[in-house]
Amino acid sequence: MAGSNDRLGITRREFGVLAGGAGVAVGLAAGAPHLALAAGKANAADLIPGKVPEMIVHNAKLGVMETPLELLRQHRITPKEIMFNRLHFPIEGERSWTASLKPVERPEWTIRIDGLVTRVRTVTLADLEKMGTTEVETVVQCAGNGRGFFAAKAKCPGSQWHHGGMANVVFEGVPLRPLLDSLDLGASSQVRYLTVGGLDDPPTPKGADFEKSYHIDDPALDRAILAFKMNGEPIPACHGGAVRLVVPGYYGNMNVKYVTRLLLAAAPAPTVFQARAYRVPLHPVEPGEMKVSDFNLQNSVPTYGFRIKSVIFAPLASDKVAAGPVEIRGVAWNDGNAAVDLVEVSTDGGASWKAATIEKPKSPFAWYHWSLKTELPAGTHTLMARATDAWGRSQPLDGTAMWNPKGYEWNGVDRVTVTAS
Repeated sequence: MAGSNDRLGITRREFGVLAGGAGVAVGLAAGAPHLALAAGKANAADLIPGKVPEMIVHNAKLGVMETPLELLRQHRITPKEIMFNRLHFPIEGERSWTASLKPVERPEWTIRIDGLVTRVRTVTLADLEKMGTTEVETVVQCAGNGRGFFAAKAKCPGSQWHHGGMANVVFEGVPLRPLLDSLDLGASSQVRYLTVGGLDDPPTPKGADFEKSYHIDDPALDRAILAFKMNGEPIPACHGGAVRLVVPGYYGNMNVKYVTRLLLAAAPAPTVFQARAYRVPLHPVEPGEMKVSDFNLQNSVPTYGFRIKSVIFAPLASDKVAAGPVEIRGVAWNDGNAAVDLVEVSTDGGASWKAATIEKPKSPFAWYHWSLKTELPAGTHTLMARATDAWGRSQPLDGTAMWNPKGYEWNGVDRVTVTAS
């Protein structure tokens, strides 16, 4: 892959955020051949060779696609060929290399660690591969997963995801905090945030960098890794290789792809992706009460940890269901901070509920598979699933109660209508 991701020096824009004020500089895009996208073409296998054509394409220019549940339910660990995809900048021109399932073959890939430190450091992918690594099985989920269901109250802008903007995968990499501690950075006492930046730069010089910030004392950073393998092989380009930040239990946008920089600063990044986008209001709002442009650091919070959620995998509306004995099954998950210890299933639209059998995963951040054997008489039935964890967090019966202008963090009780015959 042509180009360089070295970041040299600190610009005037960067100085502001180090002191708690203005922005962070853009990176340097990698050169690659142009990817031709035919107008109106929306075949996943054409957009990202290797993806199965059954993927549901939401945005061809950005390579945004979700996985049909009929495919997702077939695998405990989601293969890369059917894993949902979400990129923020066009997969053409200098960014066409991101439209690939092939790994990014660059052992010299460099991550710069700087900011309010007395000693700036760099580490390469080759360096990381020599360090002690850890594996984690975790759900990866777009913050907009389920956005399409909010349309029952009012349609939100953006890709109208259903449930397929998620996957369950295994990442391997170097634990973040021990790495930072080992580098002897000489960090200032003013450091309050870690900002992580990647190589997927905006298509125009005036565009906003994709950078995400985390409070330096956030316990989630204790489990974060700089990952360079996914499902036992180098991370594919479209999924964030060569190096991706993985924060188990956090929404996908907080798992920054193409990591090239770790910045220790006094304030969070002021770029649009941190200050206005990927945020939910502090209090419930109704359609029309708040615009996306109204979001700021005071009236909203970032899409950090997952809300608890469950999804029915079988039967689906597309399945043929015979009247009589039937097994209802699916998955549940949360942010990993408390065990999912109850999944309830209703076959009569919520009039009554039965506890499902839960299979506890090895990792608290992975899918909890659940199942319930019951009887379905001939006729139409509304199946529902509701998960609850040890902290008492559960799913609202009416998911639209959590409506927000960008349609983030849907976690309403799942519903599937089937006809048994």
